[in-house]
Amino acid sequence: MTDVGRVAALWRYPVKSMGAEPLAEIEVSWHGFAGDRRWAFVRDGLERSGFPWLTIRERSNLCHYLPSFVDPSKPDASRSVVRTPSGDELDVSDPALAAELGEGVRVIKQNRGVFDAAPLSLISTQSVAALGALAGDELDPLRFRPNLLVEASEPFEEETWVGSVLRVGGMRMRVDRQDERCVVVTVDPVTSERNPAVLRAIAQQRDNCAGVYGSPVSPGLVTVGDPVVLEAS
Repeated sequence: MTDVGRVAALWRYPVKSMGAEPLAEIEVSWHGFAGDRRWAFVRDGLERSGFPWLTIRERSNLCHYLPSFVDPSKPDASRSVVRTPSGDELDVSDPALAAELGEGVRVIKQNRGVFDAAPLSLISTQSVAALGALAGDELDPLRFRPNLLVEASEPFEEETWVGSVLRVGGMRMRVDRQDERCVVVTVDPVTSERNPAVLRAIAQQRDNCAGVYGSPVSPGLVTVGDPVVLEAS
């Protein structure tokens, strides 16, 4: 076993592509963080496509809609509410929220989560800083929408963990693959402004990848500050 870092931050996203919910600790199940991406909004007419979701790609201020759980201790059984940019608080299933997001948009719930590739995503603080230097911009880690932000030893070290198992607090996860990036990373989560240089730098310098995807091997509790240990290849 090799100590390769520590957990710097944890986030879950109760509604796919909406704002992040910062966490001090989280119970990780076989389906990822409890409550993560359990809801998503679908665009009309695209239900049978490979990617029907309404995301930051189509609506850059979607990350300013802030979802939360009425009972955070039981996120998978709790009602979800969303605070809109105007300050209204609506149930995630309220038709008024879907109408605000666009004509024909509707919400769905998936108890196992609506994930693009895998239930866990991870990036290091060093990688975020290095990508910012390449793009000429100081980047907020939330551009990359990770579940786990890790302090590692050097930039892009997490890519070397692909195919290995990490022990993170009381949870073990397999690092499955690198995370191929799209235009979502061009959007500043604070201002909603787009900076194409971010994706261009990732495409030109990092083969269009930043961070990694993973899957739980053993469920367990993860807390900010927990060590990250490389267990096996």
